[in-house]
Amino acid sequence: MELYLDSANLKEIEEGFKLGFLNGLTTTPTFMQKEGITDIDGTIVKLSKMVPVLQIEALGNTAEDVLAEAERQIKLGLDPQKTVFKIPVSLEGVRACKLLRDKGYLVNIHLVYTLQQAYMAMQAGATYVCPLVGRLQDQGHDALALVEQCVDAVELYGYDTKIMFSSVRTVEHVRNAINIGVHTITVPLKILKQLTENNFTTVGTDQFIMDTRLMMVKVKEAINGVNPIVTEDTNITDAIIKLTEYNFGAITVVRNDGSIKGVFTDGSLRKLLGDKGRDILTKKLSDLEYREPITIDGNVLLNDANILFKKTNVDTIVVTDNGKPVGMLDIQDLKS
Repeated sequence: MELYLDSANLKEIEEGFKLGFLNGLTTTPTFMQKEGITDIDGTIVKLSKMVPVLQIEALGNTAEDVLAEAERQIKLGLDPQKTVFKIPVSLEGVRACKLLRDKGYLVNIHLVYTLQQAYMAMQAGATYVCPLVGRLQDQGHDALALVEQCVDAVELYGYDTKIMFSSVRTVEHVRNAINIGVHTITVPLKILKQLTENNFTTVGTDQFIMDTRLMMVKVKEAINGVNPIVTEDTNITDAIIKLTEYNFGAITVVRNDGSIKGVFTDGSLRKLLGDKGRDILTKKLSDLEYREPITIDGNVLLNDANILFKKTNVDTIVVTDNGKPVGMLDIQDLKS
């Protein structure tokens, strides 16, 4: 199934065609007017150089007018093999289709609302026949049944015509088009970008990325470069200030020789205040008792840190190099 982008927004078009596999672009005078485009010819020429196939409007009151307009546009420098002229279905429109096809031009008969209209376009040799699904559904019609009937007619009678599913409003419309077996679909960028989205895929991808990170990144590469340490002779009030400055929930307390005495946390502070009151703020860190600090060497992999986090049920681990603290690893650093 061919995939076209339906737009006249240059930024959208540039973004969409970076994918590298879109078959072409459909656009309309209405799209261009909404984008504030006044130089239609200049825009058409610009778009023709940006996309593999460009589908543009060829309007006129008679078949001869439509043919003249198509040939005028070709003279702008368009490639006849990469340009599809869109013609609204009518008796003059299908006659124009035949005139253009006899000259080797590509034609899309669009604004199709009935099977009879589609049949006339197929019989006239239209390259594409384009029912407008969203608009039909807005009017309460069974648009999907019409599209399916058009596909069946192409296959039953052997017409060399592609049915284009257009006026796409939802991701579900794309699924409908695939199930029906249409030959081409033209989709707005907003819907196009949703086609690969799925929450389960996102969750699985995030897990793969995290697990790969655990196996490939060393602990010292994951810490943020801040080494939140204070000496043991620091008073608790100043330690609280340091906690705020470092923006950590914990700081490493070191002895005068640089060895680790323990870890002071905001949880430790709350417990001290609860047990001993505000008088504790006049004490020094050396006056406190500490559990054996949980440390990890900066040269091991994050996977080892992950195991240690689970085993100890802590949120931060002191990272060391030759026994000296060089930073802190937060459990959230495993995911960064």
